[in-house]
Amino acid sequence: MTLPELRQLRYFVAVAERLSFSAAARDLHLAQQSLSQQLARLERTLGVRLFDRDQRGTRLTEPGRVFLAEARAVLERTEAAVASVRQVPSRLHLAFLASVGNYMLPAVVRVCRERLPGVELSTTDGSIERVVAGLRAGEFQVAFTRPPLVPDLRTRTLLREPACAVLPQEHRLAGRAELGLDELAAEPWVLTPRASWPPWHDKYDQEFASAGFAPDVVQRADTVPGLLGLVAAGVGVSRLARSARSIRRTGVVFVPLRGEHADTVAAWRDPDPMVEALVAAVAELARTTDLTAAG
Repeated sequence: MTLPELRQLRYFVAVAERLSFSAAARDLHLAQQSLSQQLARLERTLGVRLFDRDQRGTRLTEPGRVFLAEARAVLERTEAAVASVRQVPSRLHLAFLASVGNYMLPAVVRVCRERLPGVELSTTDGSIERVVAGLRAGEFQVAFTRPPLVPDLRTRTLLREPACAVLPQEHRLAGRAELGLDELAAEPWVLTPRASWPPWHDKYDQEFASAGFAPDVVQRADTVPGLLGLVAAGVGVSRLARSARSIRRTGVVFVPLRGEHADTVAAWRDPDPMVEALVAAVAELARTTDLTAAG
């Protein structure tokens, strides 16, 4: 069954209240011919005549008088529904991978408050497993993280920084300006557990294999601070994004790895104009500001 359009109801009420097509067209900023055509379509949809028009003017028919009360009620309910929706505060729950939150969270929150005033914010930080699970469950609307390397999330790269070898301060290679990954083949390594995020470790395996070796992993730690502590203690070497040096500034040295980089991305699940506006604004800021230094 074909139903009337809301604009047709508004046009009908305007004419019914003025009993003048010309006055209603003027108030609606419509051509009178267009208004007449729309109301003729409304009458065809309803299967009744709503107006009588002759030399004495425009009058409502009996079906027209009945329909006027119903049309007013529909328009009032529609306006009330729109007003109610607009009163509901917009909310964004942002997630941050723990190792990028220290520099991304301040910038993202500032941008959100500037570009999306009135949006209610909440933030969570955690492991990549926690971040991805929250995105998939709809708990988080957007996350700022390293690339999760999974197919079911949308991502946009926000910034790129050097990947570095992390060495004990007294290591024989600590004074080098840069290193090749292959130069660390004989070193003991400290890495995160493979179960912490298998897609990352699959990628690491490929990169180590391309450098001609499999790392001798002597100890593992769940967090970046834990890895840095093990390196500072002389247990082994590791590989991290350069921004991780802000977490620990003593006992370790960061040496860029030739040709290697680490990305920070925004990740989200479903299309959402508010999320995409925030991501675009953060990407714009990242083009002009080193967020890893300015966070």
